[in-house]
Amino acid sequence: MQENIILAFKILFYHTLGVVPTPFYEALTKSLGNFVFITLELFVLFIAITAIIEFIMIHVNQNKLKKLFEGKGILGNIAAATFGAVTPFCACSTIPMTVGFLNAKLPFGSVMSFLISSPLLNPIIVAMLAATVGVKNAAIYFSLSFVLAVAFGYLLQKFGFAKHVKTVKISGGGHSISNGIDTRKSLPLGQKVSISLKAGWDSLRPILPYLFVGVAIGAGIYGYLPKGETIAQYAGEGNIFAVPIASVVGIPLYIRAETAIPIAMSLISKGVGMGTSIALIIGGAGMAIPEMTMLAKIFKRKLLITFIGVIFLVAVITGYAFNIIM
Repeated sequence: MQENIILAFKILFYHTLGVVPTPFYEALTKSLGNFVFITLELFVLFIAITAIIEFIMIHVNQNKLKKLFEGKGILGNIAAATFGAVTPFCACSTIPMTVGFLNAKLPFGSVMSFLISSPLLNPIIVAMLAATVGVKNAAIYFSLSFVLAVAFGYLLQKFGFAKHVKTVKISGGGHSISNGIDTRKSLPLGQKVSISLKAGWDSLRPILPYLFVGVAIGAGIYGYLPKGETIAQYAGEGNIFAVPIASVVGIPLYIRAETAIPIAMSLISKGVGMGTSIALIIGGAGMAIPEMTMLAKIFKRKLLITFIGVIFLVAVITGYAFNIIM
């Protein structure tokens, strides 16, 4: 489909508008074709995945969910990481939920596993990766990030970091809950589907400018950045420093995963190592400056710095693992 869109732009430029073919316009047609294709793909993925998750969450009993978080040993961490992985939350949702879990006296380690997995294993991110780099690579990404979210959440509790949480209170959510059950559960099926689709669009609408920026940058890289030995030399799998550097570089570049992934995928097409690109996504998604600012209001300095270090390690470990596996 992407090739057909690129062909359509070539027909528009060369036949309809009478533009003389040059390397510049060849790159422009590739960039515009990539922009349209990726934008349409992300629109469908974002709204569909968000709607499905919203529909599921309407039927989830939150009291039972809390009991899962309180599972013995590492079971609570696994449950919390799983919950983080199946909910399409951005920082604006993840942080208030984290505070709510802490105020509810849920195990600190489980809450940390949720906090780590939620931005990294957002189902929209996983779906976008599956669509762009393949189901196998998305599965590897998911498995590595999930295991590390469980492990680091467990270790943070074992090392006593719970004492470094500030006392913070937040207000309730946007819809009512009765005995752990969402009151929307009793609505007719058609109305619940409508609510879910609206939630998908409402979640997409505020981040449309950021999505367009990310896709535009990625499309520009796809069309104009040459693929060659120079890029591979500095950011390919052969450079052992590329992964940790990308983990840090991703922080200021990140606005949302919908912005970062098109950029990373375009870099892969130009010779940047898969592990390096994955590290850039994790570093940006997990250590986004807005999220760290919000966490600074919840965590004391020692815990905040440690948490940043944990996300950095997740990015580096996953990036190197990708380079080894691939």
